[in-house]
Amino acid sequence: MKPITSESLFELKNVSQPISVEDRLFYLETRTDKDENTYLTSVWGLDKETRERTKWVSEEMNPSQLKVSPNKKWLSFLSAPKEKKAQICIMPLKGGGATPLTEEKTGISTYEWTDNSASIYYQTSVKIEKQNQEEEKEASETKKVEAKTITKLQYKMDGQGHLPNDKNYQVKKLDVESKKEAVVIEKDRPFKLQYVSKDERFLLYIDKLDPEDEWVYGASVYEYDINLKESQLITKDTPKGSFSFEAANENETFFLFTGNDFSHAFVTLDKVFGWDREKQTFIELSKEDKHVGDALIGDFQQKTKGFPVCWLTDETFVYPVSVEGKLQLYHGDIEGNNIKIFDAYAHLTDGDLIEKNKFVVTYSDLNTPSVLASLDIESGEIDVLYDPNEAFSSTHAYACVERFWFKGADNWDIEGWYVKPTQDKKEHPAILYIHGGPQVCYGETFFHEMQQLASSGYGVIMINPRGGNSYGQDFVASILGDYGNKDYQDLMLGTDYVLEKHPEIDKERVFVAGGSYGGFMTNWVIGHTDRFKAAITQRCISNWLSFYGTSDVGAFFVEYQLQKELKDAKALWEMSPLAYADNIKTPLLVMHGEEDLRCPKEQGEQMYTAMKKQKVDTKMILYPKSSHGLSRSGLPHLRMYRMNEINAWFEKYQ
Repeated sequence: MKPITSESLFELKNVSQPISVEDRLFYLETRTDKDENTYLTSVWGLDKETRERTKWVSEEMNPSQLKVSPNKKWLSFLSAPKEKKAQICIMPLKGGGATPLTEEKTGISTYEWTDNSASIYYQTSVKIEKQNQEEEKEASETKKVEAKTITKLQYKMDGQGHLPNDKNYQVKKLDVESKKEAVVIEKDRPFKLQYVSKDERFLLYIDKLDPEDEWVYGASVYEYDINLKESQLITKDTPKGSFSFEAANENETFFLFTGNDFSHAFVTLDKVFGWDREKQTFIELSKEDKHVGDALIGDFQQKTKGFPVCWLTDETFVYPVSVEGKLQLYHGDIEGNNIKIFDAYAHLTDGDLIEKNKFVVTYSDLNTPSVLASLDIESGEIDVLYDPNEAFSSTHAYACVERFWFKGADNWDIEGWYVKPTQDKKEHPAILYIHGGPQVCYGETFFHEMQQLASSGYGVIMINPRGGNSYGQDFVASILGDYGNKDYQDLMLGTDYVLEKHPEIDKERVFVAGGSYGGFMTNWVIGHTDRFKAAITQRCISNWLSFYGTSDVGAFFVEYQLQKELKDAKALWEMSPLAYADNIKTPLLVMHGEEDLRCPKEQGEQMYTAMKKQKVDTKMILYPKSSHGLSRSGLPHLRMYRMNEINAWFEKYQ
C-alpha cells in the first residue's frame, strides 16, 4: 500500500451540498488542482435507482450554493469563474445549459427563491458614488494610491482584509423571466438575508444587535415588513443573545432558530429555539447541555454547509449536536421533547431530506475522506451511494486511530485520539498536536495532515483539553479567564497517558505543534517545560496586549475569553507566552500567514525575535496571500510547502 503524502491532497476529492429532486440527487464535487493551484468544483447528478452519475455543471463555472426552485423546474447556483464575481445561474432540470441571471459588479453573496419560483431575492453591494464629479475627476487624473481612513472599531476581517467604507449593502428582488430587479433593503453595513415568506410580505435577515453601538457584541434576526419597510428584532427579549434563522414549518406558523443567550459569552452553547410568530413567543427546544451544530475540525472538506436543522412535520424536526468528538442527531418537537436518533462514529458534513425519515448526506470519518450516502434515521443505517475516493483508498494505507480517555486536571475525564504510524516500528517519534479554537474539538473526521504525518513515521497525539466543545457547558466554559492553567495540565497528563500506553514511542523524540489557540499553547508549553525535543507554532498568539488592538476580534476576544481589559495589563502579560520566553530552550519553528488578521503575523514575529534573543534554534516562515485558514483552504502549493517544512523541522531533531 502507498503512503499518504502531502501530494495526496491532489488525488483526493470531497462531496458536499447534496439535494434531492424526485428521482435524482445533485451534489458538489471538489478537488484540489496542482496546475491551477486552486480548488475546482463541479455539479453532478446521481440517479437514485441506477446510481448512474452525470456531470451537470463544469469546473469552469466554479458552482456553489446549490438549490432547486420550489416548482422543481430549475437547478440554481452561484457561479464564480476564475477572477470573476459570483453571479446567480439557473439551468432547467429537464436538460439544457446554464443561464446567468445577474451581472452585479460586486457579485452575489447569497440568494433565496420565492415560493412561487417566479423571483429570487439576493444580496449584493454597491459602491457609493463620489459626492461630485470634480472629486472623481481628480482621483482619476492623479491615479495615486489613496490613504485609508478608519473610523470604525471593526474595520477588518480575516480572509477579507480591510472592510470598505464606501459601500452600501442591498437585498434585491429579481424576476426570473424578465430579469428585472428592484432594491428591497439597503443599509450602510453588511447584513445577511435568511428567509423570504411565501406571500412575500416579510423577510428575515441577520444584523448587529445594536448597530449604533459598535462595542455591543453579537448579531441576531430581524423581521422586515416589505410593504411598511420596517424592521423589528425577533429576539428582543434576549438582549445579548446571538441567533440565526434555520427553518420555517410548512404553514409558516413556527420558525426554528439556533443561537444562545450569551450567558457564558463566546463559549455559550448554541441551542435550538422556536419562534411562534403569531403569539410572539421565543422558547428553547433542544436537549439540555448539548451544543447544537458542528464543532468538529479537519483540514480537508471544502464547501460543506453542515447538517441542517430540518422540519419533518409541522411540529417535529431533526437537529445535529456535537458530542464527544462526533455528530449526533436528535428528534425534537415544538413542545420541547427530544430523543436521540443517530449516534455513530462519523461526521455528518451535509444533509437534505429525501422523504420522511430519510436523508441524503455527506459524511467523513477517521479513515473516510468524504462519501455521499443515504441515512435512514429510524434504523440508523447508512447506505453509501458514491465514494469519490474509492480508488485512492484501495491503494493507500490509512493510519490506525485509537480513541482513548484519561484523567486530566481535577480528575476530569478528557478524550483524545492517537494516530499510529502506518509503518509498524518498534520505536518511533510522536507529536502532541494541539487544536485551535479553543471552542472546537478533534473528532471522528478525516484529517489529511495527521494521516500524512503518520505515513512519515510519526505517532500523533490529539487531545481535547478543557475549553473545547462537545463535552457540555461547564467543560467549555472552564477556560474563561484561565488560559494556560488546567488546559495545559490536561495536555501534559494526556501526553503522559499515551506514552505509558504506547511504550514503542521514543520518549526522547516527542515533539509539540499547534495552530491558533494551539499556537498559543505551543508557545506556552515550551515556556513551562523542556520535555519536547522541538516545537512548531503556527498562526500563534504570543502577546495578549498587542493582540487586543491588532486582531480583527481582539478587543472582544480578550474581554470575553480572558475576562480582562487593557487596564489589566499586568494580568494580560502574565497570561502571554512571551512573558516566559527567557525559560525557553526548545527549538522553535514559527509559521504565519502574512494576511492573517485573526492572529496577526506580529504575534509570530514577536515569538521569533524572542527566540533569537534567547539564542534558541529558530526559523520563521511567512506565507504570502495567506489568512488564518491557510492549512484548511489556503493556496494549495503553500499548503504543500507548509507540510513539507513541518516534516523537515522535526526530521532535523530525529
